[in-house]
Amino acid sequence: MSAYEERRKKLYDWMTAEGIAMVMFEDFEGRRDSAIRWMTGQPSDALLFLCAGGKSLLVPWDANMAAIYAQADAIIPYGEFDRDAINALRGAASLFKIPPGSRVEISPVTSYTGFLKYIEEAGDYDILCRNRGAHGEVESLRAVKDEEEQGIYRKAAAITNELIDLLEDKVTAGRLPTEIDVAFFIETECRKRGCEGTGFETLAAGAARSFGIHTFPAYTAEPFAGPGLSILDFGLKYRGYTTDVTLTFTRGPLSAAQEKMLALTEKAYAKALSLIRDGVSAREVSMAVDTVFGKGRKAMPHALGHGIGLEAHESPALRSRQDNTWQLLPGMIFTLEPGLYDPIHGGCRLENDILLTESGPEVLTNARIIRF
Repeated sequence: MSAYEERRKKLYDWMTAEGIAMVMFEDFEGRRDSAIRWMTGQPSDALLFLCAGGKSLLVPWDANMAAIYAQADAIIPYGEFDRDAINALRGAASLFKIPPGSRVEISPVTSYTGFLKYIEEAGDYDILCRNRGAHGEVESLRAVKDEEEQGIYRKAAAITNELIDLLEDKVTAGRLPTEIDVAFFIETECRKRGCEGTGFETLAAGAARSFGIHTFPAYTAEPFAGPGLSILDFGLKYRGYTTDVTLTFTRGPLSAAQEKMLALTEKAYAKALSLIRDGVSAREVSMAVDTVFGKGRKAMPHALGHGIGLEAHESPALRSRQDNTWQLLPGMIFTLEPGLYDPIHGGCRLENDILLTESGPEVLTNARIIRF
């Protein structure tokens, strides 16, 4: 059984227990859902139908691409259904011999007017559209990476670490003098090493712009790594999975306030890492970091971290909000990224990707605060 089949089987079992006959997933512009890639390998632009009986139908926009990348029990081009999702749903129900009145679940991002159209045109089925149904179950399943995903991440992290070392050498030597130079270097070098590109738009903020959590614009022609604090946040996408790291480049002399920010950030990162273990509350880890900053009379204005995978932000959430009920489990891959930001002194952040194993945290990436 392939990894894709094993992932789909977990959802088939859930569907049977919940009495759901068929589930539809969508990955088109405006309704992106990388769950289809997770369950079939199809990069994008497709519908996926799963039947509780253990069968799958992929409906790709680009059938030629699906022939190369996708694995499903049946593949029928979207054009065969007049590129209409409701026609495809009815076609899938017919293929799977789903009886009228059966429960069929559609994407929770479907608009209310879109839902009414499903009711009107496919009302012989019990159409479900809910937040914590099958799509929520897939979100939970994806939070724990299987062995194949962990292997992909170790390779992606190795490439990321190679670029981190190159960036340190070139930036400190003055060979990447602007934010644009840094961002383009990452884009070019990652593709040379087999990556699909960056996992998200690179954020390169020189000392004049590092006060922003996510700088805007993402990068400019301004100097990078001049005197003060500069932030570089980037990720590499390898076989669909993205890393996510942040380096802080510091060029002295620094003020006492800047040195304090750096020391607190490193202390907070070390504290968080020391608490990572099987079953720990993600909220408790985040609150411990908030305490570190609080004792230094500082406050971190964002979450401690987040899961990563086929998306740059996935479950679990590492934040101190009361609604965060995630517990960390072996197989989860997530970031730890404490940071501080000041409109006068600039910002600093330290972010690495962590795989939780049965024996504890494995730090996959080697991001760091670089002083020169």
